Amino acid sequence: MNDIDAWVWWLVGAAALGIPLVVTAMPEFGMLAVGAVAAAVAAGLGLDGVIQVLVFVVVSVALIAVVRPIAARHGRQLPRLATGVDALKGKQAVVLERVDGSGGRIKLAGEVWSARALDTGRAYEVGQEVDVVDIEGATALVI
Repeated sequence: MNDIDAWVWWLVGAAALGIPLVVTAMPEFGMLAVGAVAAAVAAGLGLDGVIQVLVFVVVSVALIAVVRPIAARHGRQLPRLATGVDALKGKQAVVLERVDGSGGRIKLAGEVWSARALDTGRAYEVGQEVDVVDIEGATALVI
């Protein structure tokens, strides 16, 4: 096998490792593919087959050792931007119809919502400002 054949085979291997990366979304296959590309460069420079394999192993292991913990740390982070009903929690609303433990209506983020007092013994009168604590279905729990 000559040098040109070796680097071509490494690139074929890199492409083959790219297929499971796309299909399974496992980034480790991408890191192995980068290792294969590095080995292809080593082969293109005319380095020995043993050196090519060592380059593949070292680059692949180094990427997995460095990138995986960083990716795992980012995967555990909560999203910074609250959306949907989560974005309404903590907002202030204005009481449109008396709100108590059994129900009422508020104006929240420009929309009319059904609401219920979190403290069932408490009531909020029309025009009063309340804070939204939680959303249960289509009902806002307020204090």
